[in-house]
Amino acid sequence: MTPDELRGEVSAGVIDTVVVAFTDLYGRLLGKRFDAEFFIDSLEVGSHACDYLLACDMEMAPVDGFEFSSWEGGYGDFHLVPDIDTLRRCGWAPNSAIVLCDVVDDDTHENIPVAPRAILRRQLDRLATAGFAAKSASELEFFVYRDSYREAHEKGYANLTSTGWYNEDYHLLQGARVEDYVGAARRILRESEIPVENSKGEAAVGQHELNIRYADALSMADRHVLLKHAMKELADQQGVAVTFMAKPEADQSGSSCHIHMSLWADDADGPRNMFDGAEVPTDEFRWFLGGWMKHTSDLMVCYAPTVNSYKRYRSKSWAPTSIAWSHDNRTAGFRIVGSGPGTRIECRIPGADVNPYMAYAAAVASGLDGIENKIEPPPEFRGDAYASTEVPMIPTTLGEAVDGFRTSELARRLLGDVVVDHYSHLLSTELDAYHASVTDWERYRYFERI
Repeated sequence: MTPDELRGEVSAGVIDTVVVAFTDLYGRLLGKRFDAEFFIDSLEVGSHACDYLLACDMEMAPVDGFEFSSWEGGYGDFHLVPDIDTLRRCGWAPNSAIVLCDVVDDDTHENIPVAPRAILRRQLDRLATAGFAAKSASELEFFVYRDSYREAHEKGYANLTSTGWYNEDYHLLQGARVEDYVGAARRILRESEIPVENSKGEAAVGQHELNIRYADALSMADRHVLLKHAMKELADQQGVAVTFMAKPEADQSGSSCHIHMSLWADDADGPRNMFDGAEVPTDEFRWFLGGWMKHTSDLMVCYAPTVNSYKRYRSKSWAPTSIAWSHDNRTAGFRIVGSGPGTRIECRIPGADVNPYMAYAAAVASGLDGIENKIEPPPEFRGDAYASTEVPMIPTTLGEAVDGFRTSELARRLLGDVVVDHYSHLLSTELDAYHASVTDWERYRYFERI
């Protein structure tokens, strides 16, 4: 939607609210709801929000120890600058539009370096300088329950009523049973100018997948966060609950976010997929894959940012446990799919809890480093990667991943000290909270028998 189209719909009484949103460190949308006429009048000005929103935990509590923002600094404001290219209708909210913002420092007028969208923008700028552009897609899985979010909370998120009762991978009958929700999700996304491809049952009870069309990496990251937010608001409206946790059920497969990426450049005939090498893989394909694979462990927190993320990585769980690549092999962490202009790398490591800006930034930074340094990938893996003892394993806990990230010279070179220090502190705080908690598992195991 253009500003002129918005003005027309506001004048006609079709739109009366504009949601002004930005993404926090976890990939959640935060922001304000504007009267549409006031938004149009203030379009050039934007808005402001408290800078603690990029220095707080999951519960929105300010966290001590950040260089970026603190009680000592007074928790001032940052500037929300609407990216008009993201302006669109809210298919999930009547009479509403939404626009995503860049988070900008009021004094320097530059993007705040620890904001997720700025981190991705910086890597895409590096890629553009090298003469390339990235096209990407997120394949998001999720679980749906018949309890509302409030009911789930009051139950302690235990003993919830699943929408299914057996593995529903590609199952059309089970899929039909959730069309009241998933079908509505497809429609509200299409109405929000987010092109939908399909939905399907997944390989667990009550688990599904909804795929949206690929785009340039920044637009796809925007679509990803809008999809999650829209589906949560829709769930609220219908009195159901959808979760994008990586592993909500201990005895079920986890929810992934396979990310697809290809590299493009202009030649005399127009844009060309640099991964399309017909029978012989191109240099760009090999080196991008080589860099992406080599740097996976150092940047693992960008793909798996929560304690729960790492509970998804189990043998024969459909989630990878090792850093290997193969053509069309779902046991490998990297799977090569498509052909011709559709050739792309699928990274199967991220879970549905991933912040897409961070995952795409890590992938682009790693792949570009691979091209710049001509990093060759290992030989293609054939067979069952779960059973192999010859391929490197991915980190198995958030603590291991955070330690690797914090001490990685590679992570600091690619993402910068400011980003590494900020996110290392954030994730260390999350780890401290986890280790201090007493879980239901501990009570069931130790309350009587220890």
